[in-house]
Amino acid sequence: MTTSPAAAAPAAPPCAAEQTQAARIGEVLFRNRGWIPVPFLAVPLLVPGTQAPETWVIGLLMVALGEFVRLAGVAAAGTVTRRRSRTVHRLVDYGAFAWCRNPLYVGNWLIWLGFTVVSGVLWFLPIAALIFAVEYYFIVRYEEGVLESIFGKEYLDYKARTPRWFPRPPSGSASGEHTWGEAIWSERSTVLQYVALIAAFLIKDRYFT
Repeated sequence: MTTSPAAAAPAAPPCAAEQTQAARIGEVLFRNRGWIPVPFLAVPLLVPGTQAPETWVIGLLMVALGEFVRLAGVAAAGTVTRRRSRTVHRLVDYGAFAWCRNPLYVGNWLIWLGFTVVSGVLWFLPIAALIFAVEYYFIVRYEEGVLESIFGKEYLDYKARTPRWFPRPPSGSASGEHTWGEAIWSERSTVLQYVALIAAFLIKDRYFT
């Protein structure tokens, strides 16, 4: 969610966009987004695949790129992006959020597809891409509704000039604070999950393929 740890915006009644069926589905997915990837990982972890040096290199490069995009988003918006609450702060339209409106989800998408490539279960790639595309479609509909409810025209103007998914260089020169140290520290548990997954795929490669 494109917010920063500045003074909280006052509560606002839900707008029409926040009350759509898609947004309501997205709210449920948003509140459970932490564990949703767990069953998804069962396929690349348990199904036999063809792991090779190139799948490891390409997959880990995708994971590294995805984590860099995530880190840039967290550094701009602050660790408030981890909260599961409708209470948000000022709109962030600089840094990674000036390139696209959902850099954290773009980063996540690259990371999970990267691990699928590492697994060597390449037939699952289009299925994985579709699963996460559907999940993030609904979550973003919810988040966009919340931001429109709170920030109104300010958010609609930002939405009009910034792509939802596919990054492009920003036309303006908006800038703001980046808390890189705080962002790196907040990602420590996420990085440990990557290490655990890499170890699991190494074991799979060594003993089960």
